[in-house]
Amino acid sequence: MSLHGDASRVLRGWAAPDGAQEELRLAYAAHLSAHPDGMWRSCAAGHVTASALVVDPADGRVLLTFHRKLRAWLQTGGHCEPTDATLAGAALREATEESGIEGLRLLPEPVGLDRHRTPCAVHLDVQYAALAPAGARAVRSEESLDLRWFRYDELPGVADDSVLRLATRARALVEGSETRPGPGGAGPLPGR
Repeated sequence: MSLHGDASRVLRGWAAPDGAQEELRLAYAAHLSAHPDGMWRSCAAGHVTASALVVDPADGRVLLTFHRKLRAWLQTGGHCEPTDATLAGAALREATEESGIEGLRLLPEPVGLDRHRTPCAVHLDVQYAALAPAGARAVRSEESLDLRWFRYDELPGVADDSVLRLATRARALVEGSETRPGPGGAGPLPGR
């Protein structure tokens, strides 16, 4: 299956948490139906991107990167590459590259969707949560001016609304996954 096919499959099967997310899910699916190149940055009408909020479940914090080009605290993520076999794989690759943390583990389903304009085009971002192993140490990449762990209560002072929504959803899923293994849950978390 192509990356385009995998992204279409993920969007078809994802249960949006609310009406606004359902509207985005349908818009993303329509975009992919209309644009065979909708996964690639060459698609001038916009393209699907993959991101992951890195979560440290043991310490109740998230990792944000101060993006070099956008000058904002964001989750890890970016453009899909021809070597990416799946959308989740693209999100995990981006999170690993930008955090420097090996052994990240994605929750199995996306956490949310966020459509936003960037200098290159409109991004149709599919957002995941990546669980960091206990004792993980982050290492800043070239794409970032800074990389820092934040407790959930610190986020309103540094992050925009899209990151706050992502963190709220991710936290609920991560905390719920401690007792609810199976689809959408990661099972028991280390250190708990």
